[in-house]
Order: sequence, then structure tokens, then C-alpha cells
Amino acid sequence: MALESWLTKARSAISTGFDSVRSTMNATDAIAIIARKKAIVGILAFEIASLMSRLLHLWRSLSDAQINRLHHETIALQGIRKIVSDDDSFLLGLACAELTDTLQVVANSATTTLSHRCADPCLREFHQIFKEFSDSGHDPHRWVMSWKEMERKAKKMDRYVASTAALYKEMDELSEAEHGLRKLLQCGGGCNKNIPASKLAAIAELQQKIFWQRQEVKYLKQTSLWSCTFDTVVSLLARSSFTVLARIKQVFVIGFESYPLPRSLSISATVYPSSDTPPPPQASPSKKEQQCGFFESNSEVLVPPPETLGAAALALHYANLIIVIEKMIRSPWAVGPDARDDLYNMLPVSVRGILWRRLRGVGGWGAAAAAAAGLAAEWRAALARISEWLGPVAHNTVRWQGERSFEGRRSGAAAPRNGVLLLQTLVFANREKVEAAIAELLIGLNYVWRFEREMAARAALMHMDSKDDK
Repeated sequence: MALESWLTKARSAISTGFDSVRSTMNATDAIAIIARKKAIVGILAFEIASLMSRLLHLWRSLSDAQINRLHHETIALQGIRKIVSDDDSFLLGLACAELTDTLQVVANSATTTLSHRCADPCLREFHQIFKEFSDSGHDPHRWVMSWKEMERKAKKMDRYVASTAALYKEMDELSEAEHGLRKLLQCGGGCNKNIPASKLAAIAELQQKIFWQRQEVKYLKQTSLWSCTFDTVVSLLARSSFTVLARIKQVFVIGFESYPLPRSLSISATVYPSSDTPPPPQASPSKKEQQCGFFESNSEVLVPPPETLGAAALALHYANLIIVIEKMIRSPWAVGPDARDDLYNMLPVSVRGILWRRLRGVGGWGAAAAAAAGLAAEWRAALARISEWLGPVAHNTVRWQGERSFEGRRSGAAAPRNGVLLLQTLVFANREKVEAAIAELLIGLNYVWRFEREMAARAALMHMDSKDDK
């Protein structure tokens, strides 16, 4: 009996201990959840503002007007047709892939930095839910919003981005003002009696300015993303990402058979908005998407083929080369020997080879016979025609690359948006075609330059003769 009594007491003690541990664990979990719900994003507000800015840019680039412009103007540009592709399906697929890739980058950033800090378990699993939605169209939490609701959320995000940018500016100015005050105090030795009256007035004025700036920073922290909880911002980013992806699939007519697009989104804004127009080619093959996944298949589309400048990592170099040639064409008389040598040194070996073959019959790059006025006029017209379609592609390449370099620095301010797509750049341009066009520009520039130089020399000689006659 004594043994049984002891065992009973032991079991009771153990059970009580487990219950105590369990209740303690439950209490700890509850406290952790409450802490997650109350946690604010703080300094991460600036990174979140950048993500929201990119998401807003994506949404607006998918408007009816922008999609119509893409189909009727952008992919019809002469430069794109000549050196990138004249296949509508390929160009539209490239646009779709780039927009999708940008969206994936935003979603991945939200997952890496933010979602794991949320209290809502659904938001913590945002990455998996979004991946499933992209492949199958399954939206278990109904995160896809109506057009009207998305527009309301977009305005809200605009306000958040603007106030967070203002906060970034005010905090930066406050930091500079505080640094300036410390320097003033150090110069005075830290003792007011050693500081001149003029400097005391400057210190007082700066202290007053700092006081008001701190009040402004405090107010902006309350009204910007700084004071938002992780659940609030991730919910906004998640629902917007779902809606943007649904919009991408709608306007590029992807997965209409397997993915019923929300009726609440604008049906009038597909790539071919008119009901009398035949449906457009799909932006990317459905079978491939089913095998590899939607995001994976679109990422593959963005890999430049071997024959392109992007594959050779020469797109930006050729863009800068074309821009230099453009400047010389506008004022060939101002091009000196040093500038010509610098330009020649910029040329890749393949372009030099083309020039050598084309100019060897007339003595090479710098020794071509002076052209007649008629031939010079013809070359000017040819240079203008080539520059008209090649120049914009080169400038777009610089803008496109510059925007991505800016985003890579993760500045607190919102990145500028030039509205340039990858298909408008030299990245997917055929290398041989671009080199042939550059060589043609250089040959024409050589003739015009020689003609201008000869005309200048004759004018100078006539001027000297007229002086001698006097």
C-alpha cells in the first residue's frame, strides 16, 4: 500500500509538472504572438517603401493605356524590329517575363525581410502560397482584389511611400543639423562664457531648428510606414502582389483555360482589347509553365541568346559607343584627331575588322579621299536615318541599366521610373546587325568629317588669299 501511495503521488507530481510546463509554453507562445502583432517595422520602413514603389510602378504599367501602348507603339518601333526581333509573340513574351521577374523580386524581398516576423501564420507562409498561386491559380485566402479595391490600396501605398520619403529626408537633415551643433559646441570649448555672442545666437537658432525637426520626425514616424506593424505591411504587399500577378496573366492571356481570372478585374485591358480582334499569341508556352513553374519559365525567357549583345555582356558598351558617335554626327567639324583616336580605341576588334574591310580600298580610316558635296549630303541623310532608329535603343539601354543600378543601392528614396523595358534595349539585339549599323555610321562619319575638314581648309585658304590681294 505504501508503494502504491508513493506511485500515485509521483504520477500526480509528474502530471502537475507537465501541465505547468505546458501552460508555461502556451503562455510564452501567446506572449510571442502578442509581441509579433505589436512589433513595428521601424528602420525597415525605407526598404518597404522601395518595394511598394516598385509594386505601384508595376501595377500602373499594366493599365489599359500602357498595355495598348506596348502593343501598338513600343514593339512596333523601327529599332526594335531591325535589331531585336520582328516577332510579336517573342517581344510580348519578353515584356511579360520582365514584369513577372520584377514582381518575383518584390515578393522574394518581402518574404526574406518581413513575412517571417508576422503574427498571422498565413502571412508567414506568403512565399509558398504565392508560388502555388502563380503555378495553379489557387487563391485559398482570396487575396486577389477587385480593380476598385486595388486602386484604393494603391492610393494608400502612395501616401505611405510619400510620407516615408519625407521622413527619410527629415531624418537626414536632422542628423546634419545635430552634427553641425556638435561642431559649434566643440569650437567653443563647451563653455558658454568662451563663445562669442554671434556664435551663441547661431547655436540658439540651430537648437530651435533641431527642436522643430525632431517634432516633424516624430510626426512623420507616426504617419509613415515606420509605425506600421509587420502584419499590416505584409498583408498589403501580399494582396497587391496577388492582384498584380492576376493582372499580368490577364493582359498577356496566360492560362485562360486553367486559371479563371477574377471577373472584377478590367476585361477590356488585354493585349488585344477589341472584341473584334483575334486573341493574341500567348506570352509564354503553357506546357513549359506546367513543367517548370510559372516564375521559372519566365526567368528562362530573360536569358539572352548567344548571338545577342547581352550574352556577350557588351550591351552597355555598345550603347555608350553609339551615343558618342551620335554627338560626333551632330558636329563633325568639331571632331579633332584626339577624339577620333579615343573613338577608335573604344571599338571592339570585330567592328575594327569591318571598318578595315570597307575602307581599305580608299586608304583606311583616316585617309579616305575627300567626298564631293553630293556624296557628303547623301551620307548625312544616311547617318540621320540610322541614328533615328539606333540612337533611341542606345539611350534606352543606358536608362534601363542606370535604373537597376540605382535600385541595387537600396536608397531610402523611391527609385526613378523611366518606363523602359528590356525589349527596348540592346541586351537582346543581334550583335552582327548592331555592329554592321555602327560600322555604317563610322564610315559615313569619316566621309562627312573629311568633307567638312576640306571645306574648312579651302575657306581658310581663300581667306588668306583675299588678305594677300589686299
